[in-house]
Amino acid sequence: MTNTGGGLTSAEVSERIARGEVNDVPPRNSRSAVDIIRANVFTRFNAIIGVLFLIILVVGPIQDGLFGFVIIANTGIGIVQELRAKRTLDNLAVIGEARPRVRRDGRSVEVPTDRIVLGDLVELRPGDKCVVDGEVAEADSLEVDESLLTGEAEPVLKHPGDQLMSGSFVVAGSGAFTATKVGREAYAARLTEEASRFSLVHSELRGGISRLLKYITWMMLPAAVGLVLSQLVVEHNDVLEAVRRMVAGIVPMVPEGLVLLTSVAFAIGVIRLGRKHCLVQELPAIEGLARVNVVCLDKTGTLTQGGMDVTEVRPLDGADEARVAQVLRAFGAAEPNPNASLQAIIEAYPPMPDGAGRWRPTDTLPFSSARKYSGAAFAEPDGEDSAWLLGAPDVLLAEGDPVLADVDRLDREGLRVLLLARAAGRLDGDGEEGGAAHGARPTALVVLEQRLRPDAAETLGYFAEQNVGAKVISGDNAVSVGAVAAKLELPGAERPVDARELPAAEEERARQVAEATVFGRVTPQQKREMVGALQSSGHTVAMTGDGVNDVLALKDADIGVCMGSGSEATKAVAQIVLLDNSFATLPSVVAEGRRVIGNIERVATLFLTKTVYSVLLALLVVCWQVPYPFLPRHLTLLSSLTIGVPAFFLALAPNRERARPHFVRRVLHYALPCGLIAGAATFGTYLLARHHYSGPGSLTAETSAATLTLFLIAMWVLAIVARPYTWWRVGLVLAMGAGFLAVLAAPPLQHFFALKLAGAVLPWTAVAVAGGAGALLEIAWHRAAGKLPA
Repeated sequence: MTNTGGGLTSAEVSERIARGEVNDVPPRNSRSAVDIIRANVFTRFNAIIGVLFLIILVVGPIQDGLFGFVIIANTGIGIVQELRAKRTLDNLAVIGEARPRVRRDGRSVEVPTDRIVLGDLVELRPGDKCVVDGEVAEADSLEVDESLLTGEAEPVLKHPGDQLMSGSFVVAGSGAFTATKVGREAYAARLTEEASRFSLVHSELRGGISRLLKYITWMMLPAAVGLVLSQLVVEHNDVLEAVRRMVAGIVPMVPEGLVLLTSVAFAIGVIRLGRKHCLVQELPAIEGLARVNVVCLDKTGTLTQGGMDVTEVRPLDGADEARVAQVLRAFGAAEPNPNASLQAIIEAYPPMPDGAGRWRPTDTLPFSSARKYSGAAFAEPDGEDSAWLLGAPDVLLAEGDPVLADVDRLDREGLRVLLLARAAGRLDGDGEEGGAAHGARPTALVVLEQRLRPDAAETLGYFAEQNVGAKVISGDNAVSVGAVAAKLELPGAERPVDARELPAAEEERARQVAEATVFGRVTPQQKREMVGALQSSGHTVAMTGDGVNDVLALKDADIGVCMGSGSEATKAVAQIVLLDNSFATLPSVVAEGRRVIGNIERVATLFLTKTVYSVLLALLVVCWQVPYPFLPRHLTLLSSLTIGVPAFFLALAPNRERARPHFVRRVLHYALPCGLIAGAATFGTYLLARHHYSGPGSLTAETSAATLTLFLIAMWVLAIVARPYTWWRVGLVLAMGAGFLAVLAAPPLQHFFALKLAGAVLPWTAVAVAGGAGALLEIAWHRAAGKLPA
C-alpha cells in the first residue's frame, strides 16, 4: 500500500472543529430529554383530562379533582422511566459505537465517529463501515459493498480517486480515504432511514394501541356531547352538580394510563436488558424478537467462539513440511487484517522477522465470503516467484479429487479444514473461468479446531422448548457445520445442505430452506435470499451474526442481532447488539419481549373495559334522562383500585406466555363484552336504587349502591385478567378489595368520597347483581378465548 501521508495535524483538526467542519450527526439511539418530556406531557388525552381538571378546580370540591393529580403522577412516572432508559441506552451506545481509525500527526488513532473532521484520512479494514463520504486515497485490493445504498449485491473494487459513500462497508482488502463530506452533508445523514437505521421495526403493540385510541376517540365524542346536554337538562336547578357529573362521565372514558404503562414497560425492558449488556437500538425490537418463530444463526461467532486453534498441518503429494511452514508464515505476514482462520495460523506459525530469509509479498488477494479463499504472491529469498491460495478445499479442488475424501472425514468430526494450494497463474485472474483457483495444485491441508460457546447448547435448547425453529446458515463446509450443530444436539444437524446445490426455482428453494436445519457454503447473497424465503412462508425471522457476510441478511431479517465484537457494518444494521458477545443473552431478550406483550394485553383489557362501560353508562343516562350516577371522586377511587394500581404491577410482572398475533382483536374480544356487562349491571342497580330510595340523601345512597356493584364487577374482571394465579397476584387482588372496604368502614373516608350504604336491601341487591354479572363475565371470557387463535 502506498503511503499518501500522515493525515491532518492537531492544529488543522482544531481549525476545522472551530469552523464546524465536524461529523456532528446526532446519535440515533434515543430521543432527547426534551422530546421525551414533550411526548409524555402533550398528548391528546392529557389535554382532555387537563381541561376537565381545570373545570373541577373552578366548580369544586377538590376531591372531585383527584383524577388530575393521578394524571400528573402518571406523566411524571413515564418521564422518569423513559429518561432512565435513555441514560441506559446512551451509556451502552458509547460502549458499542464505532471508533474509526484516522491518521493524525503521522499516527493511526481511534476517534469517536462524531470527532471526524473534514479532510481526515480514515483507515479501512474488512468489516469497517464508511461513516462519512470521501475519496479513496490508498487501496490494497479494497472491495466495498454498497448494496445497502444502491441495492447492487456485487462488491465494488475501489482504486485511489474513487468516491466512497457513507453507509457502505468493506468486505475485503484495506485502504484509506479522505473525508470530503461530514455531518449532515454526508450521504448517510441525508438518507438516515435507508443508510443508517434502514428500517424501523414494526410494532404491532404500538400500532394496535394507536388504533384502539382512535376507536375510543370516536366512541367518546357522541357520548360526551350527549352527556353534557342531558346533565344540564336534568340538573338545571344545580348547574355545578350537572358539571361535576358530566365530568365524572367523561373522565373514565379516557384510558389515560394505557399509553403510560406501554412506555414504562418498554423503558424498564431496556433498563433490564441494559444490565445484561444488551443494547436495544430500536425499542420495538424487544417486542419483535418475542414474536420470532425462526432464528437463523451464523455459526462462527454465534455458536462458536471467535478464536480457533491449528491442530494439524498435513502436507499433500510429498510436499516439504518445512516449505509449507514457510508459506504459512509468509501468508500471515502478508495480510494486515487477518480473519479468525488466518489469525489461528499466525499464532501457530509466527511470521519471520525482517531479514535475508524473509519472503517478500508482491501481490495479495484478500479473503471474501463470495469466493471463499484468499491469496498472496511472494518473491522468495532464492529469487523464485510463487503465488499461493488458502481457502475452502471444495472450492479450490475439482469435484472428485481424492483429497476431498480426507477433507470430508475431517469435516464430519466438526473440524474446519483449509487447503493451501499453489496458484497456476496470477492472483488477479478472477475474470478467467475458475478465477485464480483455476489449475491450483494442492500442497497441504490446514486443520483447525473451533471453540464451541459453552452457552450455545443451553440457548438452542431454550428455543426448542419455546417452539422457535433454529437454522444454522454458514459459509463453511456443510458437513463441518452439521458436525458442530450435532455436538450442540440441534435437531436435523445430521442432514446438512450445501447451499450451492439449492434449486434456482424460488418455490422449491423456499421449501428446502423451510425443511432443512443446517446449511453450508452459503454466500452473503444466499443468506439474504434464505431470510426472504422464510419470510415468504409466513415466518417471523431473526438473524444473528457478527461478520460482514451477515450484513445483508441482518438488514432484511425482521430482527437483526449482532455480537458486540462484530464489525461496524453489522452493528449499524442490527436492532439488538449483544455487547458482551454472549449468545445466552438472547433468551433474556425473548423473555423481556414476552413480558411486555403479554402484560400490556392484560392491562389493555382492563383499561378498555373501563372505557366501554363508561361510554355505555353515558348513553344509558342520556336515554333515561337521569343524573349521572357517579361523581369524579367515585370513579377515581374505582379506577385506582381496580385498574391503575394493579395494572402497574401486572404490566411489570414476569410473563413467559408466547406472544400471540392480533393484539387489537384479542383485546376487543375481551373488553367489549366485559364492559357491556359491567355497564348494564351497574345501571340496572342504579335504576333499582332510584325506585327504592327517596327523600334527602337519596342520590348519595343511589350512587353508593351503583358504586358497590361497579366495584365488585371491576374486581371480578381484575381477578380474571390476573390469572394464572400466583401468591402475589392473589395478594394484589385481595389488597385492592381491602382498600375499598376501608373506605366503606372509615367515616372520614366515607365523607371524603361521598359513599354511604343505606339499609340492607339495596347493598345486598348490589352484591347479587354483581354476582350474576360475574357469572356472565366468566361465560363471555371463555367464549372469547375459544374464538381467538392460540
